Amino acid sequence: MAQHIPPDHILPAAAAELIEAGFRQYAPSLTRLASPHEMAGHIQGALDTQRPLSVVRLGDGELLTLAADTVLPGEQVQELAPFLPYAGVPRSTPDIRAALAEAIRGADWVGVPISRAPTFQGLLFPVLRHFGMDWSCLNLTSSTINYSMHQSGLLLPVLHGRRVLLVGSRAAELGALLHSRGIHVTGVISAVEGVADIPRVMQQTAEHSFDIALVAAGIPAVILCRRMAGELGRVAIDFGHLADKLVTGELQL
Repeated sequence: MAQHIPPDHILPAAAAELIEAGFRQYAPSLTRLASPHEMAGHIQGALDTQRPLSVVRLGDGELLTLAADTVLPGEQVQELAPFLPYAGVPRSTPDIRAALAEAIRGADWVGVPISRAPTFQGLLFPVLRHFGMDWSCLNLTSSTINYSMHQSGLLLPVLHGRRVLLVGSRAAELGALLHSRGIHVTGVISAVEGVADIPRVMQQTAEHSFDIALVAAGIPAVILCRRMAGELGRVAIDFGHLADKLVTGELQL
């Protein structure tokens, strides 16, 4: 605020007043995200009509991968995101960025961060602009839609009576937990070893009979979910760390 006040001047208004005035100006730009109940309805509708549907989610890992050497220097991204190798991207390359951007562009629903932190919404819109994506043309929900659906009691009803495929390092444990709650788990694909492992996972996925896949595989989950929907005609949900929290009991199913 002080940067905009000319020398030898003061502004007799509180910061909160200025923020409120600015917000009123930009309020028409507010964009509504699909709620957990709406997303559950979309997923159930696709399952009932056997239509493909992909739900992907963008967190700091995905956004920093896309930002490397595009909207941020690669060295800065390495400093900000030492966790990227664990999340499935040993190093952000043009091919990985292109595949990730294409998956986002083609996804049916894209979860975006509500947080305005620099590596969340602070990167979201610059990254989308760089890759030529008009955010207003995307179907948007929250990047934590997986947690919201669980907390709203919508996860088990969506899965009930469906053939479920689980993908990720905790898939077997999650499968046992879901089975104990009456969910029909028809397949398990264990740990996805980064983006380089996507072809193997897709090959194994094609060998399973399932209606909906829950994919907990870090950044590769975005690409996998889009391909499962586009190539196999199935419903695929980027399930994320919700799998870990359910398995460890941090969250109750």
